[in-house]
Amino acid sequence: MVYYSGHGWLDDSTGKYYLIPHDVEPFDIPNSALAADTFKQALQEIPAKRLLVIIDSCHAAGMASAKNGLVETLHATSLRLPNNFVPTALPKDLIDELKQGSGRAVFTSSTGEQQSWIHPDGKMSIYTYHFLEALQGAGNQPGDKVVTVSHLMNYVGKTVPPSAQQLCQAEQTPFFDFATEDFPVALLHGGKGLPQQGWDSVKSEAQEKISSISVAGNKNKITVGDRSTKSSTKISIGTAGEINIGDISSDKR
Repeated sequence: MVYYSGHGWLDDSTGKYYLIPHDVEPFDIPNSALAADTFKQALQEIPAKRLLVIIDSCHAAGMASAKNGLVETLHATSLRLPNNFVPTALPKDLIDELKQGSGRAVFTSSTGEQQSWIHPDGKMSIYTYHFLEALQGAGNQPGDKVVTVSHLMNYVGKTVPPSAQQLCQAEQTPFFDFATEDFPVALLHGGKGLPQQGWDSVKSEAQEKISSISVAGNKNKITVGDRSTKSSTKISIGTAGEINIGDISSDKR
């Protein structure tokens, strides 16, 4: 499973799409952002028989209006796009390319020109929040032992639109595209399964874990790209801390 949450910019002059890290240099996009072509090539080289790709890609303007200048907070200065760049969701043709091959599924947090909104607490996007709930069984039935692609799809598809409307007074509709059979992506509670009392019996504990994840992510620095070599193809992910959702190797959780 590959998950990206951040900005997405399209270069109108070249047709190239870029995934934008929080510390991007707006007037040096090729050397400070991740080109979609590079991202696509890396995914195509993954030999796994099943691959789920999630793109929670935001409009820069949408993030700013959602959180009273969140973009300025992320960048320490006002974010200005070069004239030939426009903030946009992942293009449909790129989604089609990402899901080429067997066992590939692609989720995006919004459709068309919609924006992907930040949760009012500022810790993560609305989409990410509900996705993490789904990984812990929010979309499952009592006794289920795994979370499948369809569980994720059904739950975020049901919860994200009303949350965006209620919390941000905005429309946000998740998009799903895959041409493969349903497949599992996570074990529920170490493989013990969802209790017979259902999601409500574990909801409070699950939400505490989600809160812990957001704190861990905020305390550690993640770097995408190698500024020392100005390379757009060498990608390194720094230490983000150990994050656990349940324990698949023991019966303690």
